[in-house]
Amino acid sequence: MPVLNWIGKDKVVNHDKELPFRVLKPIEELSVGHNNKNFLIEGDNLEALKALMPFYYNQIKCIYIDPPYNTGKEGWKYNDNVNSPIIKKWLKETVGPEGEDLCRHDKWLCMMYPRLTLLKDLLSEDGIIFISLDNNEVHNGRSILDEIFGGRNFLGTIIWRNVTDNNPTNIAIEHEYIHCYSKNKDSLDSVWKSKLSDAKNILIEIGNKLIKECSNQEELQEAYTEWFRENKQYLGQLDRYKYIDSGGVYTGSQSVHNPGKEGYRYDVIHPITKKPSKQPLMGYRFPKSTMDKLISDGKILFGKDEDKIVELKLYAKEYVDKLPSVITMDGRLGVYDLRAVISEEVKSFNNPKPVELIKLLLSYCTKDEDIILDSFAGSGTTGQAVLELNKEDGFNRKFILVELEEHIAKNITAKRLKRVIEKNNVTNTGFEYLDLNGVLYDYSGYVNPDAQYEDMAAYIYFTETKDYLDLSKIKNPYIGAQGSTNYFLFFKEKDKNILDEKSLRETASYKGSKVIYADKCLIDEEDLAKQGVIFKQIPYELKKY
Repeated sequence: MPVLNWIGKDKVVNHDKELPFRVLKPIEELSVGHNNKNFLIEGDNLEALKALMPFYYNQIKCIYIDPPYNTGKEGWKYNDNVNSPIIKKWLKETVGPEGEDLCRHDKWLCMMYPRLTLLKDLLSEDGIIFISLDNNEVHNGRSILDEIFGGRNFLGTIIWRNVTDNNPTNIAIEHEYIHCYSKNKDSLDSVWKSKLSDAKNILIEIGNKLIKECSNQEELQEAYTEWFRENKQYLGQLDRYKYIDSGGVYTGSQSVHNPGKEGYRYDVIHPITKKPSKQPLMGYRFPKSTMDKLISDGKILFGKDEDKIVELKLYAKEYVDKLPSVITMDGRLGVYDLRAVISEEVKSFNNPKPVELIKLLLSYCTKDEDIILDSFAGSGTTGQAVLELNKEDGFNRKFILVELEEHIAKNITAKRLKRVIEKNNVTNTGFEYLDLNGVLYDYSGYVNPDAQYEDMAAYIYFTETKDYLDLSKIKNPYIGAQGSTNYFLFFKEKDKNILDEKSLRETASYKGSKVIYADKCLIDEEDLAKQGVIFKQIPYELKKY
């Protein structure tokens, strides 16, 4: 298979293996709630991804990233020229002197390659990764994705028609790209392809059943709505909301009007008010002959008055079970989404992605308890998409976001997530704000000789509970509890951390079961069991990822 080469590739192709494992430290005052397993990490995503590796290796179901497009313009929040101080420092230290003279495409490839390698390792066997790009790097992106993920795992490139460029002097660029890859296409086939098909068949089945049982349209719709309340897992599978009539299950979400001068214009007589619809002033997408046929076939959804924008009934039996290769969605919606939540910072982002775009992608490949990762989080669109999608279908997806810039992470991303949670009245949901702390393990996986007690305690606690430790509550050797289980760590000097009768007495005041980490245990297993104690050895070495 042909591979792409560039200046500095030899220095970065294995760089992910040379990174140490840093500790992720919670910042309580910036977090919302606790033990909810949603995370916002501030810091370089390369180091953050490596820090996640011991806990999330092969566990992330879906990754969406919107990396720098590398347009060559300065001033964009992630620096299109890939010239942010952090990246420049990293290039100089990792790639060497030639890194100072790299052209911008080489810089972009050097920046992306090790990050994509780590993302692949974090992705589950049946996982999906989406990468948004434009013309500047779409071809280079495809080449390195083929190299890292394998060409056979390429699922396709989605054209997102966002209609944002009206430059009259050139070809108007009205679209961007979203590359889509699986980690293992063989594992994906049996999971992803059947998901929407199963939902569609169930919706058709329940719709036909209710049509037979109900005597009129109002009773039918009420019964169908009640069914959805009891079966939330299907809400949002095909679209945001469902309707039903004698023709079957349909969605009423697709408008038939076409704002703009080019739209077809003619009168449509409203079937209830018998007045002409006011919406033809905006133009229709269909010519008169097509529109008349749709109306006669009962495929047009009218409101109670002529002011409502009429909609096309899309029946479940006609619904395509695959992501479309072309998605048309106004790119300005991303700005509107951000402004609706955190208006004071909209100017910081020129082109945030629409929430509905990310929700559409996630709805095709994620379900309950799946983990979604975005390592170029920006304003936090992916986090908002996960929260809203969960509310719509009743699932409990989790997100992990990583944002490089401190100002953005604290004042925009975190604030946006908090306001979305408050606005949508999402209960029992929040996120932990995390910062990159000291090095716990070196790149070979051996514990850092200078590792602090708090760092090892935090690592052990997360390994046991998948929750981050409140460091203020540590009382050596006690590190924390979850439920009725208490966790302890004896960690001073290697090979001298002994669990014996004397050290065990230090834990006596804590009620409930106990998990104790030390180097050696001098107490009989039977005696430990009687006292509800589980002994575990301190992990001085990690698997090398």
